[in-house]
Order: sequence, then structure tokens, then C-alpha cells
Amino acid sequence: MGRLDGKVALITGGGTGIGAATAAHFRAEGADVVVMGRRPEPLTSVAMATGAVPITGDAANADDAETAVQEAVNRFGGLDIVVANAGGGGGGAALETDDQQWDVGIRLNLSTAFVTTRAALPALLERGGGAIVIVSSLAGLAAGPSMAGYATAKHGLIGLTRSLARDYGPRGVRVNVVCPGWVRTPIGDEQMDILARRRGISREGAYALATANVPLRRPAEAAEIASIVLFLASDESSIMTGTVLVADGGASAVDLPTLAFDTGVEGE
Repeated sequence: MGRLDGKVALITGGGTGIGAATAAHFRAEGADVVVMGRRPEPLTSVAMATGAVPITGDAANADDAETAVQEAVNRFGGLDIVVANAGGGGGGAALETDDQQWDVGIRLNLSTAFVTTRAALPALLERGGGAIVIVSSLAGLAAGPSMAGYATAKHGLIGLTRSLARDYGPRGVRVNVVCPGWVRTPIGDEQMDILARRRGISREGAYALATANVPLRRPAEAAEIASIVLFLASDESSIMTGTVLVADGGASAVDLPTLAFDTGVEGE
């Protein structure tokens, strides 16, 4: 028996990275899965590898979101799980961010989750409830350099999670959010390549540098985050809602002002 036998799931940002890994985990645990994304090629690859149903569309577009929900309902009879994983840019400090860039960052990282969950709620409620898992970021808890739009949107996802949990918990819908740190994904690789060019090092050297002060000293793999999403989508987390789960290798446990005192030797 799989942990998601008989369940139907919709995953946005399902073509690569965490979304693709989540689709594979869900299918292995017995769920019927619809993966949504803006690029058809990676969606087709995920569909061929997992048996998920691909739907090309923009998760921040109300019509596209409705289409994806209806595809799940029409094909599989209902909807039980939504994973709001779609995300994107939003870099730049405030003075470097014009109105259009701001709007794009909010749309890609916050509106995608709001529009998709709004479209899915009637179908979830029709089945008596369900689970929504929103994928935010460590940037939803703290700000990195030059990411005004991204950090604001990722913080907003936590507020959205708590609002949905409060409003729809009495009707059986659980809503939780995951905040990963660095994850080895195509987007993570792009950021590491930028760092690598700046420092004259390799991509792997950039990952090592970016996680040098993280207790586990490495980025997450997409499958590790997908395992957390699976837990939150399954009945194993049945009492959890409105919860923020941080999956950052221990980064948020580090007291930054004490780094100067770090000897670099474990146990000292």
C-alpha cells in the first residue's frame, strides 16, 4: 500500500527540480498526478518517466489554473492534494527593481500559489478536504542580498499558508509550507554558475562556498525536499496545518555574529 493510494495531486512547477522529484515520489506512493508548468518539454519528460499527466500553463493565470484543476477532476474524479511549487526570479535590491520587475517577482513566486490554490479549493472541499503544500524558501524567513521582490514574495507565501490554514482547516483542508535552503536544481545550478564566474571557481566549488557555514555543509537534493512534501501531503502529517517546515541543512540555526569565533574544528 502506497502512502497516497487513491489520491489525486496537482503539482505546479512540475517540470524540473523539486516539482519533478515530487511527481516521482507521489507516483511511487500510488497517487495520480497532474504536473503543470510553462514549458512543455520538461513536462513531457516528467510524464514519460513517471506516468504523470502534463498540462502546459501559467500557474498565476486564473484560466490556466482552472484548466489544470479540471483536468485532474475530469481524468481522475477529483482532487486531493495541491503542491504549489512554481517560482522564479525577483532579484535586485529596491533601487535596482523597477515596477515591472517587481510585478514579475511577485507573480512568479506568490501569485502562482494564490491563484492555483484558489482554483483548487472547490475541488478539495468537494472531497471533504485535502492537503496543500506550498514551497517557499529560506528567503521566506531571512533576506539575502539584492532580492527585494523574491524575499518579499517568499515571505508572503508563509502568510498565505497561515491564512489558508485558518480559513479552511475547519472544512478539512490542511495547508503547510516548506522552506528549503540551497537545493541542487536547475535554478540552483544557474545561481551557482553566477557565483562561480565571480569567484573563478567551478559550480561544485560554488555550492561548497555557499554552504560553507551551513552545519551539514552541502545543498539539499531535490528528492530530499520532495520527501518532505510527500510527508506533508500524506496522512502521516494529519494533525499538521499552518506549519512552516525548514529544510536548510541547519543554515537558520547558525548565529551569524558568532562566525568570527568559529575555530573551524569540530568539538572546540
